[in-house]
Amino acid sequence: MTVRVDGRGLTIEEVVKVARHGEPVELTSGAIERIRSCRAMLEKKIQAREIMYGVNTGIGEFSEVVLSDDQVKQFQRYLIYNHAAGIGEPAPAEHVRAAMLSRVNVHAKGFSGCRHEIPLTYLAMLNVGVTPVVCEKGSVGACGDLAPMSQCALSLMGEGEAFYQGARMATREALEKAGIPVPGLKARDGLAAINGSNLITGMACLELYDAERWTAQAEIAAAMSLEALLANMRPYEARLHELRGFRGAQTCAANLRAVMAGSDLVTGKLKVKVQDAYSMRSTPQVIGALRDQLAHARRQVEIELNGVADNPIFVAEEDRVYTGANFQGTPVSLPLDVVGAAVAMVSVLSERRLNRLLNPALSAGLPAFLTRGAGMFSGHMLSQYTADMLVVEQRILSAPSYTQSIPAAADQEDFVSMGMNAALKTRQILENANGVLAIELIAAAQGLDFREFTPGVGTRAGQAAVRKVVAHLDEDRPLFRDHNAMTAAVKRCDLLGAVVAEVGPLAASW
Repeated sequence: MTVRVDGRGLTIEEVVKVARHGEPVELTSGAIERIRSCRAMLEKKIQAREIMYGVNTGIGEFSEVVLSDDQVKQFQRYLIYNHAAGIGEPAPAEHVRAAMLSRVNVHAKGFSGCRHEIPLTYLAMLNVGVTPVVCEKGSVGACGDLAPMSQCALSLMGEGEAFYQGARMATREALEKAGIPVPGLKARDGLAAINGSNLITGMACLELYDAERWTAQAEIAAAMSLEALLANMRPYEARLHELRGFRGAQTCAANLRAVMAGSDLVTGKLKVKVQDAYSMRSTPQVIGALRDQLAHARRQVEIELNGVADNPIFVAEEDRVYTGANFQGTPVSLPLDVVGAAVAMVSVLSERRLNRLLNPALSAGLPAFLTRGAGMFSGHMLSQYTADMLVVEQRILSAPSYTQSIPAAADQEDFVSMGMNAALKTRQILENANGVLAIELIAAAQGLDFREFTPGVGTRAGQAAVRKVVAHLDEDRPLFRDHNAMTAAVKRCDLLGAVVAEVGPLAASW
């Protein structure tokens, strides 16, 4: 189904559909009319020689330099050239596509002052799969994602490189093959294409979408480990969490109950400890805290998606130009940074349950390292080493980026968000989190193999999903294949799909 862009109702799910799955997208007629109306106002002001930042002045430290009429015509081209100053490997296509869609939705609000050909060109590129080559690194998250968005904007002049039909080529060649005219840049068009934190926002959409699904799978893994460890079920009762009041904890506890419904542990057929370790009974409180952060981050990102993230801002009905700092990435990058640290925190919890599954002093009777042949075989001993390495890297990456501002542009831009660092490291934290969870799932399934009671319906579905990818470990074998295969399954959300098919949709906190 076509995603209709009007500047007002774009969601994270729609960004994922377009950026990742190639859903077609179009600009509404109302949005086009707003863009044209705003442009008409801007052109009147240009003709009247009204001084406007980034239109007939330089930018940054050069904002006091007024440009001549001839310079105005050339300035946007040189602006893009100068700011296309990133470094590193090309960003994933889905990140660039998400950024382009985010920027188009800003233009659709009708306050950016660009010609309507600019967003329409980006939408045409999205619809046929022409994706600019954009270096991953270079943005400081204010005045927006200038370096990467400038590489995108090169395409508006038929310059730079692009990916098209599986090949990397000159952008002009890609546009010609796709039948997309080159709009060129006129006054204001260049700055309107780059002056917002759109790559950070686009990446945040994709990362939050993935983190939400990872969180649901973390709850399934927790349920499987809890059953394998013969957990006391009382810490997951609804009333307990209602009394405290945190929505995330209530949601997590409800999902644990749903997955473990029907278990012999729930019916009281088995003798259990009076009170379990924190890594077991604190699961709703810890995963719930991540859920609450995800809910906050989702609200912030969707506000940004549908907000006026630009400078200057041209309000046609008021015949007024506003200048400020609506490009600043902090409102999005700070919650995204915290989500990354919270995912790392839940990964630590996962590793602690893994430790209990492997340690015979803590595992409620499971064989040491989950192998019957201890001594000859080491079982899953080394799996913990791998999980530990991933967790430590997550801890390193969890250092906040939002306190790391370094002044730039002769101290005109003396506080920046460093939000791209947040987006990049949160992505790596999530990659590691998939691996940590995969290793816990393998161990939990192995532990359940040794139990003779009946686990919950969802737990059994989760175990079966693991067994489709990784066989029971009877005797030692190289485990890297198992780790990688299960990590890929977690990334695909195979476990979530299998459990939902048995118990129905799990609750969400957002």
